[in-house]
Amino acid sequence: MEYLNTEEFALMMDNSDPLKKYRNEFYFPKHSNGEEALYLCGNSLGLQPKSARDYIEAVLDDWRNLGVKGHFEGAHPFTTYHESLGEQMARIVGAKKEEVVAMNSLTVNLHLMMVSFYRPEKDRFKILIEKNAFPSDQYAVKSQLEFHGYDPQTALLELEPRAGEDILRTEDILELIKNKGKEIALIMIGGLNYYTGQAFEMEKITQAGHHMGCTVGFDLAHGAGNLNLSLHDWGVDFAVWCTYKYMNSGPGGIAGCFVHERHIKRKDLPRFAGWWGHDKATRFLMDDTFVPIEGAEGWQMSNETVLSMAALKASLEIFEEVGMKALVGKSRLLTGYLEFLINSLGSERIQIITPKQPDARGAQLSIRVLNSDRSLFRAISDRGVIADWREPDVIRIAPAPLYNSYKDVFDFVQILKKELGL
Repeated sequence: MEYLNTEEFALMMDNSDPLKKYRNEFYFPKHSNGEEALYLCGNSLGLQPKSARDYIEAVLDDWRNLGVKGHFEGAHPFTTYHESLGEQMARIVGAKKEEVVAMNSLTVNLHLMMVSFYRPEKDRFKILIEKNAFPSDQYAVKSQLEFHGYDPQTALLELEPRAGEDILRTEDILELIKNKGKEIALIMIGGLNYYTGQAFEMEKITQAGHHMGCTVGFDLAHGAGNLNLSLHDWGVDFAVWCTYKYMNSGPGGIAGCFVHERHIKRKDLPRFAGWWGHDKATRFLMDDTFVPIEGAEGWQMSNETVLSMAALKASLEIFEEVGMKALVGKSRLLTGYLEFLINSLGSERIQIITPKQPDARGAQLSIRVLNSDRSLFRAISDRGVIADWREPDVIRIAPAPLYNSYKDVFDFVQILKKELGL
């Protein structure tokens, strides 16, 4: 694509955008002047689908009209509400329907997965993670190490970029796995790093880890609904993700979990069990012997929050219409246009720390502005931009392809240009 740095070009791209109608399916926050804000923060919280209210009210109506009978009656019984969500998310992450379940929150799911898949042995007990992983992942893996009696100072291996660089090189990741793999029980990496926006080569990492006998899992909080994923074909052991970012399920929305089919019937894997993971045919016989569902659903513990699932269902119906191929196609054009416009500013103060290669990123650019501080972020916020600041010096901009336009991107860069005095 040959981009042009003009408003006319941005409008032309919007007019020819095959996904343009979906912008009207979402509510945009308003700026203080009453106009729509420039919302470029879908990597933190996706916008509310206009249909979410109807889906939630449908559950409320069933609860009101059916009471407890709503678990088994009505158009969408409460006991099976999650099933269609798992099937729809499976298509988003490249999995079989029995490998995916909607349940809990991301970090809860991560802990449940580590109960099953972090199996330390005498000489193989370490966990590999990226050093600048999202803090919750660091807390989770460190607490698991401590729970098993290990000191994170010696049992946690952290991937760091080379001196003077911001992103991790795949060859360095693979080299570390090759050299330390016999000590590593679990590789647990964010599929897309929240800070830099780097998308890791998950297939290569999985293959390298398995070659060395390691279990491999990914936190896809910033990858699910954003990247083309093929979790089943890549052979990933497990993955977890939230749905309130690119999948627009609302604050604290229900999370997702993937368990590869080679594990879903295993009897040797320990798990923290609960009755919602019990065989559906005998669940309500109230037997005290746990018989897990043969699928990712077997890791469920409690019946889930159907009201939260309703909001996710509203968004997933849109994903079903659009499809990940079309979504990622627009995402690459839109993010590429943002990159082109920022580079067109010609300022040595601006550095994009997100990889340049489209395959190595999603709908996010992390922008570092030298000799700046949070006052710049406050200034663009006062101009109606809703983005994200990360200490010490990075502004994360995420043009979500479902609802952001090329004009949004163009207007943002004009605001940035003015506030930088360029």
